[in-house]
Amino acid sequence: MDFFELQAFLKLSQKLHFAKAASEVNLSSSALSRLITRLEEETGSVLFDRNNREVSLTQDGIRFAEFASKCLEEKQELLFDFEHRSDEVRGMLHVFASVTACYSIMPPFIRELSEKYPHIQLSIETGDPALAIPAVKEGRAELAVAAIPYENKLEFDTVHVSRSPLVFAASCDGPFTKISGSPQDIVSSVPLILPKAGLARRRFDSWVKSRNVKPVVSAEAEGNEAVMALAALGVGIGLVPKIVLDYGPYKEGFVYHSAGNALGYYDIGFVQKAQVTGSESVRRVRAAVTEILHSLDTL
Repeated sequence: MDFFELQAFLKLSQKLHFAKAASEVNLSSSALSRLITRLEEETGSVLFDRNNREVSLTQDGIRFAEFASKCLEEKQELLFDFEHRSDEVRGMLHVFASVTACYSIMPPFIRELSEKYPHIQLSIETGDPALAIPAVKEGRAELAVAAIPYENKLEFDTVHVSRSPLVFAASCDGPFTKISGSPQDIVSSVPLILPKAGLARRRFDSWVKSRNVKPVVSAEAEGNEAVMALAALGVGIGLVPKIVLDYGPYKEGFVYHSAGNALGYYDIGFVQKAQVTGSESVRRVRAAVTEILHSLDTL
């Protein structure tokens, strides 16, 4: 096996989708499939469970992913050390952020980091905000923009950046621009577009259960941007943090309805593991990142 094969394996372990992973490593789906088969033959183990509908890591695959990740990180560290024998802070920083976070939270951080530490390279994965904390827990990202968790505080180092209420977003061209009544009345009479997972969904489910409310759910989506795309079609009102409407492409074309105090606020910020592990280079990058984070102004 070689480094490219390990990189391709890791990409598939993250995407769990052959076509998407193959595109990112510049292979065809069939070529990626053959590569994985070669790795399985070489390791003498089944690394992925595959069928026509889904791909998942086996237990051996999880162990191999840990090995591959560590191997590639050590390779990167070694190359950096060979190429740059100086006191400059160098290394790779893996970040997970939603598309909205890339519009709103990330720019000041990236500007500061680039100015003070130009030799820190960024690898940014975008996706559903519900996946941000798991990405840090699993080690796929050293840093994430997320709704700051109230549980397991000792596990994470968090930096608060912004606070945003949860609201119901409606398309200006749709039938739900003018609705009235209490939050209970709205969710039981107006079609809703809800996130499939994450803090907003957990709060919503807990709230309707406590109020014995039967919501009208027209659709579920992965991520705030997907919720907004469906809301733009006029099929319902989407539950999102207001920050999604304040930044990026959703400033125009939408109105929002307050959820009152029923669903509370999102405390949004940067999240990283409290415990620092790894090589000296990794520790220096972490120290630099922490310095930048604590110097940021809140939104």
